[in-house]
Amino acid sequence: MKKNRFSKKWLNEHLHDPFVKRAQKDNYRSRAVYKLQEIDEDHRLVRPGQLIVELGSAPGAWSQYLARRLGSDAAGALKGRVVALDLLPMEPVEGVEFVQGDFREAEMLRRIEEMLAGRRVDLVLSDMAPNLSGIASADAARVEHLADLALEFAGNWLAEDGSLLIKTFHSGYFSQIVARYKQRFQSVKTLKPKASRERSAEVFVLAMHPKPGAN
Repeated sequence: MKKNRFSKKWLNEHLHDPFVKRAQKDNYRSRAVYKLQEIDEDHRLVRPGQLIVELGSAPGAWSQYLARRLGSDAAGALKGRVVALDLLPMEPVEGVEFVQGDFREAEMLRRIEEMLAGRRVDLVLSDMAPNLSGIASADAARVEHLADLALEFAGNWLAEDGSLLIKTFHSGYFSQIVARYKQRFQSVKTLKPKASRERSAEVFVLAMHPKPGAN
């Protein structure tokens, strides 16, 4: 009974969510796009000509936003490059190079690195989230692990003026995550966009300008 009440409450909230309605109107695949849009508008992260790597891209709303922001040339080619990865399948987004696989696996990391062909990345985005077990300590460790994987990848591949934006969650390891990011970047901010529901524990960490020699 409780589950049914919760499901009805969630469905009702979802149907009346202004960001859900806006996403439908704007032809985006999910309301999550407005989290990225707000952060981008505030910090000017996405610019034509960039190489962007997006981790945890399905269902593709962020990829859609990136493609629209980069724009296309007269021949229809993207003014920049987006390499997207997710464990789940994702419907194609025009101009976006999608790879399905598990970023935690070394083979998938090698595949992404081969696609970069030695070019430094301007922006790394991570919307990855772990499958939760309900055991607080285990779930916090999974969250921390994903944050560390994104940080390690950015440390190896970000350009000198590059940026890293991750979604993470308030947990037992949150302060440690922020502390490690501050060791590697000149500017680190924690953000809660308007489209992120107040009751949600999710929070975004924006790290800009890697410190020289911190990789």
